[in-house]
Amino acid sequence: MVKPNFFDKARILVTGGAGFLGSHLCERLVDEGHYVICLDNYFTGTKRNIYHLLDHKNFEPIRHDLVNPIFLEVDEIYNLACPASPIHYQYNPVKTVKTAVMGAIHMLGLAKRVKAKILQASTSEVYGDPTVHPQKETYWGNVNTIGLRACYDEGKRCAETLFFDYHRQNRVNIRVVRIFNTYGPRMHPNDGRVISNFIVQALRGEPLTIFGDGSQTRSFCFVDDMIEGLVRMMNGPDDFLGPVNLGNPGEYTIHEIAQEIIRLTGSKSRLELLPAPMDDPKRRRPDISLAKERLGWTPKVDLEEGLTRTIQYFRELLSRA
Repeated sequence: MVKPNFFDKARILVTGGAGFLGSHLCERLVDEGHYVICLDNYFTGTKRNIYHLLDHKNFEPIRHDLVNPIFLEVDEIYNLACPASPIHYQYNPVKTVKTAVMGAIHMLGLAKRVKAKILQASTSEVYGDPTVHPQKETYWGNVNTIGLRACYDEGKRCAETLFFDYHRQNRVNIRVVRIFNTYGPRMHPNDGRVISNFIVQALRGEPLTIFGDGSQTRSFCFVDDMIEGLVRMMNGPDDFLGPVNLGNPGEYTIHEIAQEIIRLTGSKSRLELLPAPMDDPKRRRPDISLAKERLGWTPKVDLEEGLTRTIQYFRELLSRA
């Protein structure tokens, strides 16, 4: 497809562009001089996240639900649209599956028509409650297909299937990344994720609620590092389709994360243990050897710095509430 000469750089569509990750990605791409179309239905995204971009000449927001097709002329597509926290994706599990699967079909169809390069934001949840540790891309996962988390897990697994089938059958230029837990400014304060939950509770002096005994582990990647990984994957060699893990290999128990947030906030909050949810993974840590080898990517922001910056964001957000 020939670009009109009034665009110096690429025309890029970001689905879920008003969400946590999507808004940071839109900001990065606009700063690089690209023309960015931000598509979002504002179920979990918010205009607050993209407010600073609304008057930019290279930024165009569109309210649209990805369950329905849309016809645009673009060079690249980042497909990030899908609720990603258990509270949000379990609220309407059928809609979650539709967003993951129909959204992938519609975006792949668009990419096929206009010959755009397309990146799928998949997830570490495709590994389920893993029996292999750390998780390599060659691991097929351990997922309960009928559990409460299946709407998200299986929706994303099906989307990966669709991406590779569109590539094999229609030669669509695809990229697939598996995103591990990511945190930072612009997280939704009520999304139920570990970092945002603990920070909001600590700043309010409320008990930090731990589901289970707190011995389960997670790895947390700061948003700036994740955006760098996404951009590198999109701009990487055409023979590297993925899937590739993107995440920080530092592994912490949930109990350790809670104590660190209490320390950094100076909170007097105590810990409160609640029953673990169904199919909650016991251990989660990415093997990022492939990302290091093929993308030259590794996280730079350590946990203390990332938490400090995230705490400051929530402190300011709650002060305005």
